[in-house]
Amino acid sequence: HVQLVESGGGSVQTGGSLRLSCTASTSTRNCMGWFRQAAGKEREGVAAHFTTGADTYYADSVKGRFTISRDNTKNTVYLQMNTLKPEDSAMYYCAEKRGLCGTWWWKAFEYSNWGQGTQVTVS
Repeated sequence: HVQLVESGGGSVQTGGSLRLSCTASTSTRNCMGWFRQAAGKEREGVAAHFTTGADTYYADSVKGRFTISRDNTKNTVYLQMNTLKPEDSAMYYCAEKRGLCGTWWWKAFEYSNWGQGTQVTVS
């Protein structure tokens, strides 16, 4: 599988911003997603993107605050997180799904390739 490496996590105050990056070892035409998992909670789909707006998705909890984007020249997917809240605190993972994101973009089981995660803490 393509190797995925996340970066950009850290500790911020409520209302602050962070920009997460996920860099792939090679280019990919597959769906790329961001998931997060807080202690004691289920893994939650945050956002996913293929190549167009028609195949871009966000969890209701982050709509209007988070933006997923892609730079194919750098093999990198970004997650811009604004107006952060304590409930956004979690380990954030980048993941790859074969083909389009589609209806089931939020199912972690649909993603076969995962990065190691980057911690986000909001207080």
